[in-house]
Amino acid sequence: MDAPGLDGLDRAARRHLYRRAVVRPLSTVIALIALYYTLPLDHVDDPEVALVLVAGLLAIVGLCTWQVRAIQRARYPGVQAIEGLAFAVPLFLLLFATGYYVLASVTPGAFTELVNRTDALYFTVTVFSTVGFGDIAPVTQPARVAVLVQMVADLLVLGVLLRAVTGAVQSGRARQHRMATE
Repeated sequence: MDAPGLDGLDRAARRHLYRRAVVRPLSTVIALIALYYTLPLDHVDDPEVALVLVAGLLAIVGLCTWQVRAIQRARYPGVQAIEGLAFAVPLFLLLFATGYYVLASVTPGAFTELVNRTDALYFTVTVFSTVGFGDIAPVTQPARVAVLVQMVADLLVLGVLLRAVTGAVQSGRARQHRMATE
């Protein structure tokens, strides 16, 4: 069964659209991870970490709001949703991983283990997935506050963002259907 809005496309156009739905998000994730591992994060102070985290979270809220509107207006809302989530969710996770890495660098003993970039990313995904292996844990108050903020933000991402995106896809498809029947 074809996705709504794809019935008028020939086979080559559909293949191109499906490729776009895979290649762009994959490229985005690879680029964000490459940035995470190459950005110079060795000279950031503790207050700067908090400011960057808050500014980053506000930027993600703005980005998600813009993406929901773009999904509603898109010719192919499902493809736009995949692309939007493939940017917003990794950016969200990498933002917290960056915060944990810098916090561990600035405050030795903030976590139960030394935390390098890979450990910080691993810890972030572990908290996001609510698995919580316990091998890395926050020890200091600032580290615990950062993890607490991530836990609450994770719930918002999983609940509010995913609901907003699925609602935007449904709204965009309904708009297309109305336009096609008029």
